[in-house]
Amino acid sequence: MTIQTADFDYVRTFLKQRAAIVLEPGKEYLVEARLLPIARSIGCDGLEGLVSKLKSGQNPALQTRVVEAMTTNETSWFRDLHPFEALCSKVMPEVIETRKAERTIRIWCGAASSGQEPYTVLILLSERFPQLKDWTIDFVATDISSEMIAKCQAGRYSQLEMNRGMPTPLLLKYFERDGLDWKVKPEIRSRVTFKTMNLSVPWPAMRTLDIVFLRNVMIYFDVPTKKQILSGIHRLLRPGGWLFLGSAESTLGIHEGFERVTEGKAVIYRPSKG
Repeated sequence: MTIQTADFDYVRTFLKQRAAIVLEPGKEYLVEARLLPIARSIGCDGLEGLVSKLKSGQNPALQTRVVEAMTTNETSWFRDLHPFEALCSKVMPEVIETRKAERTIRIWCGAASSGQEPYTVLILLSERFPQLKDWTIDFVATDISSEMIAKCQAGRYSQLEMNRGMPTPLLLKYFERDGLDWKVKPEIRSRVTFKTMNLSVPWPAMRTLDIVFLRNVMIYFDVPTKKQILSGIHRLLRPGGWLFLGSAESTLGIHEGFERVTEGKAVIYRPSKG
């Protein structure tokens, strides 16, 4: 069933207003694939009925479901690898030195998806930096999708999900069997707080940060939204703080308050000096 042009345009506008997601022309197939199951679940034969219900504004839960369905939640363990190598070789040693007096490190993962990235970071910290055992790691991970946050909090993954990047020795060390699935062990799961958060609207009060992961999410936003987000991160980063973006993302031409640093095959960012 093909979506009508007017309905597609409405969905595009709706997503832009609600989540700053920019849906380009030609993505009708994506809207059909992701929203038709929702339409049928609420008794609509097609997307015309779903859009009509969205326009009425009388079902906030439906609006949330549509936004979450159109949010891409592609992720894996140790995704792209190089940023995690840079985290261990450069970022963490410098942050540990900077924070050795207070023994507290604050980390935010702003696009947690189903949890693989924040859990990957915590596993690496445990493996590579045993001196942090007695430190306070203030780790918050957020995502716009309440469904994804619930999955993060559960910390439960299928064998297929584990096969996407998790080395067997780390699987056996940091996960336990839960039926046919694997579950993150409590000592790792308890070290991160998961919350829903929409990056495109004014943020709740947040503590200053040492490390921010915001990978592979800004590619979906327009330039004004990117500027807003980078400005917020720039204000929150403490001296000596670091920002990780996706390989297709950059601060260049968007926010001039960041310095680009190459570490191995990774590019990372920190507030400019002076």
